[in-house]
Amino acid sequence: MFTIEHEFDATIVTLVDEGEAVLQEDVVVAAFEECVTVSQADPRSGEPVTVTLSMQQVRDLAAAMNLPEGAYRLR
Repeated sequence: MFTIEHEFDATIVTLVDEGEAVLQEDVVVAAFEECVTVSQADPRSGEPVTVTLSMQQVRDLAAAMNLPEGAYRLR
């Protein structure tokens, strides 16, 4: 399950882990004009851990989802 919210300066997508297996904490993806952040609570400390991706890194990640193993550079 996931939710999408449109804020003033960002689009927020929350991914909720569902199922019978061991569940992970929710993942929150916030897309801003200049970057994308991915946050998840650390299950040991309860504190959020955030990774910030540049827009180029996001494009590279999207392209990588459909490519075989290897090293690539997008032009």
